[in-house]
Amino acid sequence: MTSPLGTRVRTGERCPESGVWKVVGTPTTTAPIAIGNVMPPYSGRAVTWELIRYA
Repeated sequence: MTSPLGTRVRTGERCPESGVWKVVGTPTTTAPIAIGNVMPPYSGRAVTWELIRYA
């Protein structure tokens, strides 16, 4: 099953879908993250990641 674009997960959770993920908020960044990987922190803090594009 494919996770819909806009799916959000927090730092430390498992990535539910391979694709390009964007940090919600400021400062922001994007990163390609593969399914099953642990969602990383950004700028040394826990963040929410949003799926913006499929891999």
